[in-house]
Formats: sequence, C-alpha cells, structure tokens
Amino acid sequence: MSLNETVSAERVHIGFFGMRNAGKSSVVNAVTGQALSVVSNIKGTTTDPVKKAMELLPIGPVVIVDTPGLDDEGELGALRVEKAKQILNTVDIAVLVIDAARGKTAEDEALIAAFKEKKLPYIAALNKCDLLSALPAAGENEIFVSAVTGYNVNTLKERLGAFAKTVKNDKKILTGLVKPGDAAVLVIPIDASAPKGRIILPQQQVLRELLDTGCAALCAQPENLPALLESLKEPPAVVITDSQAFGRVSPMVPQNIPLTSFSILFARYKGELRQLLSGAAALRTLRSGDKVLISEGCTHHRQCGDIGTEKLPAWIRAYTKSEPAFSFTSGGEFPVDLSGYKLIVHCGGCMLSETAMKSRMTAAAAQNVPMLNYGMAIAGIHGILPRALAPFAAQLQTE
Repeated sequence: MSLNETVSAERVHIGFFGMRNAGKSSVVNAVTGQALSVVSNIKGTTTDPVKKAMELLPIGPVVIVDTPGLDDEGELGALRVEKAKQILNTVDIAVLVIDAARGKTAEDEALIAAFKEKKLPYIAALNKCDLLSALPAAGENEIFVSAVTGYNVNTLKERLGAFAKTVKNDKKILTGLVKPGDAAVLVIPIDASAPKGRIILPQQQVLRELLDTGCAALCAQPENLPALLESLKEPPAVVITDSQAFGRVSPMVPQNIPLTSFSILFARYKGELRQLLSGAAALRTLRSGDKVLISEGCTHHRQCGDIGTEKLPAWIRAYTKSEPAFSFTSGGEFPVDLSGYKLIVHCGGCMLSETAMKSRMTAAAAQNVPMLNYGMAIAGIHGILPRALAPFAAQLQTE
C-alpha cells in the first residue's frame, strides 16, 4: 500500500441492490465504464458481493459493491440474500436497480424502507427504460436509466456525486493532538508480527497525516525510545505506540508527555470513545464461562503470537483470573445476534469504513452488549487506561 493511495476504508462505498435480472450488474458496468461484474440473462449470475476500489468521476475514490439478487431462491440463495442485506451496514450510498417494465416489487419497497430507517442516501435506478414506449414521471429519489443505451447514466453518476458530498467528512485522526510545527513520536515495534518491508496501515495513515499537517514525525522501536526522547530539546506533542507495547512504553514516557496508541486513535476516528469506554467496566467483571467475542476488521494469516486469537485471550485470562469462552471473527464477518455475549473486544477498525464500524457499535448497543477496543483493553489490563485516554478527556466529556 502506497502512502499516496486512498485506502478502501477511507473511500465512499456505493452499494448496488435489486432483484435478479433487474440489471444491477449492467448498471454497475455502465456507471463505472468497466466490466466489473459478469452480465448474463440467467437469473442469479451475481452470487456473492463483488467489490472494486476505483476512481469514479465526479466523486473520486470509491468502492463499488454489486450484490446478489434479493429474490434469490433456495437455501443457498437465502444465504446470499442475507449477505446482500448485511452490505447495507457497510455502504455510504445505495443504488436500488429496478426493472422499469416490471416496476417495484414488495422486496424493493422493503429495501427502500430499510434505506430510510438507516438514514442511508439512496436512489432508485429504473433500468431498461429503453424497452418502454413512453417514460412516466420519475418519483422521489428515482431516475430512469438504460444500461444498454447509456440513457441518463451520466445523470445518475452526477446524482451519486451529490450524495457523496454529503457523506464525505473532513475528520482527522489526530484532531486536537498536534498542530503544525509539533513533533510526534511513533513507537513501532519490528517483530514477528510486523509485515516485512513495510509498516501496517494505521501507522501509515498517522505518519502521512503528520506530514500533511506540517509536523515532525519521529519513529522508534521501544528499545530506542528512551534515547530518542532524551535527544529532543523539547518534549513531543504526543507519543503514539502500538498497543501491544503499552506495558513497555508507558514507564519510558514522562507523565507530562501525552501517550496513547494507534488502536485508540482509530477507535475515536471510526467509532465513539464513550461507548467503547463502557466496555472497560465489563472487562473487569468477566467470569469463567462468559462468552467474549474478539473481532477484527481485517483478514490476515494467523501466526504464532497473533494479537486477536492468542495474546488478548491470554492477557484477559490473567487479568480476570478466569476462563471466558472466546469466539473470533475477522474481515466482514460479524454476528447478527450478539445477545449471548458478555463483551465484544474489537480492533481499531482501520480496514473498515466509519459506516461499517459504527454499524457494529450500534448493533452491540441495541442488544445491550458492551464493546471495547483492543487498545483500550490492553491499556486497562496494564493499568494505564486513564493515561491512554487523557489526550481525549475533553471529547469524552462532551460525547
């Protein structure tokens, strides 16, 4: 991943939904100008969500998601429909493709109701309008298009661009922590879990934002941190560490220097700190047999010493002196029914969009399941959670 590339999690996500044979994939291909999805007259050609990161004018960096038909049949079809509905929790804008000749189905109406419930900007693209003898007036949030002739495709893109302006934001990862001219120290352990020849995404994004802000970014491994801090004429504005190194790093950093972690930064950037903080209390009360979900937004090869499946469970067992029952999910997997869990411990969500991360948090809150961030859990286990959250004290008071 280049420092100049816009990562998928930071792109506007546009989902295309509809019934089988409404022409979803054809509309996707017409809008993008690429053959992203297989097109066929056979119903159900799109069997799983198809995602593509690309540049789409007039919007810019986007992720296009083509979903299976919502009227798919059979046991496998039902699973595909459920997968398509889950995509609703990850997209910023929805396009409902409808066969103009057939008109809206009950499933279409139900989907529109779901868009409105989620306050999701949407547009209904009435496709195959070239087969109509005359075009009736389009209703609210509707537009007649033809993927075959290209009719109104550019207008559809312009309307999507207008929606994109409303969902984009100027949030920064480091808001309130640094200003131009400041120095920030990034503690980046290089160990067995570090990808060879590169640094992980949160570290890349923080480093790039520091450079864009006009700050001096100083990087060190934990063992080099004391010498680096001693060499500075003025204390840095903040020290940001990998959460796994909290126990080593905290004693090295003088109390007058703000200290937090990449994971906690992303918890604030993608979610709500106050809600995640409520999970800290639940962590302290875990007992043997309590079900704990540990969830990561990315998928990666599990290896010895994996943070999610090995280190966190071991730390939690030692901290609580108990044997909770751990479950694990990664990537796009996240249970619909969370009611059986005592606690959810979630990564910072750097690979998830803000929409997807907040959707997970909303689901947890709706089912009264406390949710805690990796970095906050590790800080709490090491007894330094108040210090790790001190840089965000003002925000926590106002949330």
